[in-house]
Amino acid sequence: MLTGKQKRFLRSKAHHLTPIFQVGKGGVNENMIKQIDDVLESRELIKVSILQNCDEDRNDVAQDLSKGAHAQVVQIIGNTIVLYKQSKENKQIVLPS
Repeated sequence: MLTGKQKRFLRSKAHHLTPIFQVGKGGVNENMIKQIDDVLESRELIKVSILQNCDEDRNDVAQDLSKGAHAQVVQIIGNTIVLYKQSKENKQIVLPS
């Protein structure tokens, strides 16, 4: 689990990122989770935006994505979810302790 200090640090890192995935009418599916998992391995920190036509609640979407990709939800702000997962081979972000 992430501490408050680590979440603050990650939020500041994620601030300038643009969302690279969008969850729409179809909701969360296996293919999307696999792609997000792959991108998290290379980037560690990503934003996912939830489109207006998505039927699911944003908290449910965040939960599904974090469970499927084994990632941490850093923040849900508006219709944007920030996800973090420590990379196995490509560590770039050093979390404060």
